[in-house]
Amino acid sequence: MIRLSTLAGRLVAASLLASALVLAGCHRGDTKAEVAAMQAQQHFDLVIKAYKGGQFMLDDGAVLSAIDTGSHFAYLKDTGKLPKTVLLTPSDDSKVRKQHLQYMARIALDYGVLVYYDDKGELKQINPQETKARALEDYHAPAKMSDEQNRKSAAGSDIQDRSRGY
Repeated sequence: MIRLSTLAGRLVAASLLASALVLAGCHRGDTKAEVAAMQAQQHFDLVIKAYKGGQFMLDDGAVLSAIDTGSHFAYLKDTGKLPKTVLLTPSDDSKVRKQHLQYMARIALDYGVLVYYDDKGELKQINPQETKARALEDYHAPAKMSDEQNRKSAAGSDIQDRSRGY
């Protein structure tokens, strides 16, 4: 009997050690969602990153406006290199916003590609019928007026303040 109890004790200790090793092997320091998203990028024909102001960043680091991205897809179609699947991921400077999704929905409609986006580690497909496809447009930074141009007309004369009765 004593021999059976020590054998059982050794088996329990060995199974605990084996399960601890298995659990330690599964943990790589990354969250499962990040690892899955990184592995999924290899299965897409083209990966585009969302950038500030509704712009997009290509693999080579080129930042394109929405209309330029559409032109890029037209070029790929003309050269016979149109991707079948596209992945939209957040960049270091911007997360995937509604504006990005609407532009990509337009590209999906125009070129017949399947577009997926990374939503906090979970991949979701953009459905052009559910997402309001937005017309592609150029990026225009807000114009800043210098102090000397403030309150001047196009002819260069001062604009009179009509509220003061001048």
